[in-house]
Amino acid sequence: MSLNYANSKLSEAEYLQGELVAEFKHEFIDGEAYAMAGASETHNLLAGNIFAELKNQLKGTPCRTFIADMKVKVANDFFYPDVMVVCQQDNDFDYYKQSPVIIVEILSKSTRKFDKNAKRLKYQNISTLEEYVLIDQTIAEIEVFKKKEHWQAFYYYLGDAITFESLGVTVLVEDIYYQVNNDDVLAFLQEKNQTAAQDTDTNPMQSPYPTTQKP
Repeated sequence: MSLNYANSKLSEAEYLQGELVAEFKHEFIDGEAYAMAGASETHNLLAGNIFAELKNQLKGTPCRTFIADMKVKVANDFFYPDVMVVCQQDNDFDYYKQSPVIIVEILSKSTRKFDKNAKRLKYQNISTLEEYVLIDQTIAEIEVFKKKEHWQAFYYYLGDAITFESLGVTVLVEDIYYQVNNDDVLAFLQEKNQTAAQDTDTNPMQSPYPTTQKP
């Protein structure tokens, strides 16, 4: 089956069936399918880092962490979040979820406005969603919208730790930006290395053996 994106609206069933055989992923909004562009190296690193941190810390809990290829259903629309965590068995479908607790999107120039505005408002209608996380590629800035704070945004930077209260998980911003080479990260690592070197000069390694005093 091929998807006819240009000439007619698609039904939900047509979209889901078409995605099974489509060469590229598509998001489904208001009856129309939109092809997704490929992701950059930085995008992949950021998504992989936050996925790994959440998955590792949630090991042994009922929560499942998904990356990139799992859809989320929002009313009659379908999106592919970069990362999401689901903590309940929300449906019998293998190809999409309906009850995420956290959704993470990596911002790019082409998706920034949509992710921060229209998509955010759609996601906030998911009854189970507690936190919506936006990770910037070009600068080291993470924005977390929290349901318990009436969807107010909180900002985090290198040197900060983020506690995702709905999961009981804390992640360092530095670990989310691991191996990312934007200007903020490079400056942070340079300062960190300089501080470490100064600490070593100020506090040289002490001998592990006690000093023997002459009588």
